[in-house]
Formats: sequence, structure tokens, C-alpha cells
Amino acid sequence: MPSSIADLADGLETRLATITGLRVFDHIPDVFAVPCAFVLPESVDYHGAFANGLVEVPFTVTVVVGRSAERSSQKSLYAYMSATGDKSVRQAIEADQTLAGVAQSLVVENAENIRVVSQGEADYLAVDFSCV
Repeated sequence: MPSSIADLADGLETRLATITGLRVFDHIPDVFAVPCAFVLPESVDYHGAFANGLVEVPFTVTVVVGRSAERSSQKSLYAYMSATGDKSVRQAIEADQTLAGVAQSLVVENAENIRVVSQGEADYLAVDFSCV
């Protein structure tokens, strides 16, 4: 039987929590302190194989860093986007591609959708990571 969507999300959150200083939310927070990340499923494909043998659930991991007008925020975003390093989202997630046994395999496919997000009166930089 395939793992639940909640189990997969929990596995991703556990991997992200290995990045020192990154706050990881299990929901989209109304108010956040940066840097932070949250995990959401993009979609669910129920019929990847017969008898629910392969249910595919791609996830988006969103990372939000400091204020958009600060040069240091861009450098912080780049550290999370790097393929390797102590802040690398890719490296943290792919260090256990089975998410402690709840996924058959998982990779971070790309980082995209770099944008400014607003909270209250402040604007922050954010990036999405596609995990499949």
C-alpha cells in the first residue's frame, strides 16, 4: 500500500529540518519568521500502475528568506538553491531519497519561480523546489 500524502510531507519536512536555521512549517503559515520552508503536494496521480501500485505525488517546497531589498537575502536564497552545501535544499532532501522508507524514490528536480512575497508591510524573497 502506498504511503499517505501526510507521511510523504512529514518525510520532506524531516529532511528540511536538517538544514541548520531553517524553520520548517507543516502548513502555509499566516505569519512567518525567515528563513522558513513549507511543503505542499502539487497533485496526485493515482493510476501510475495497476491496483494502486504506483501513486505519484510531486511536492513543492517553498523557501522564504529575508527582505527582498537586501543583497544578503539574494545570497541566502542562492545558498538554498545550490546543488550542494550546508544550506542546499537539494542536498538535504536527496540525502535520503526514500524519506525513511515512505517513498520509493525522490529527487529535487529544479528550483524555480523566484519571486517576492509579502507579509504585512514587508516583502521577502521566495523560491519553489519541485520534488518528484
